[in-house]
Amino acid sequence: MSDMATIGKIVSTHGVRGGLKVVPFSDNPGRVFELDRVYLAKNGMLSEHRVNQAFEHGKFWVISLAGSDTVEAAVAHVGSLLQIPVAERPVLPEGSYYFDEIIGLDVYTILGRRLGTVTDILQAGGNDVYVVKAAAAADLPAEILVPAAKKIVLSINLAKKRMEVDLPEGLL
Repeated sequence: MSDMATIGKIVSTHGVRGGLKVVPFSDNPGRVFELDRVYLAKNGMLSEHRVNQAFEHGKFWVISLAGSDTVEAAVAHVGSLLQIPVAERPVLPEGSYYFDEIIGLDVYTILGRRLGTVTDILQAGGNDVYVVKAAAAADLPAEILVPAAKKIVLSINLAKKRMEVDLPEGLL
């Protein structure tokens, strides 16, 4: 199935009845309670599963899947990415974006110079930081770290896969 969004990764089993411990890739941990079905992606394969139970456990989620009620069955899922169809994601407020919408955007200065492409997002204290793999240019470092602050990131156009930034003096 295409157009899937990864919302977590199964890192281990939990308990003796097939529970799965998940590292959430969401800043809305309560979303685990809304899951009625998920898709597991592992080794290029995607499988659909009904969620029997889901809860928060510290910084992790724990989910139990239909038909997976033993530790042995759960072990087979460790390492899988937990996914849902993109169409089922909650709609974000205007000006907010999912990480997978930002990663892959081409980054330009306000003067139209292409700096490179966003390859990762670091979650820092005050705001996120976009990791930009620089375009091939002698005067650019290999990576540029762009703070995701409104006065630096001036616009994001998902349709054009473009981000426009006004970098402070000395950031390059």
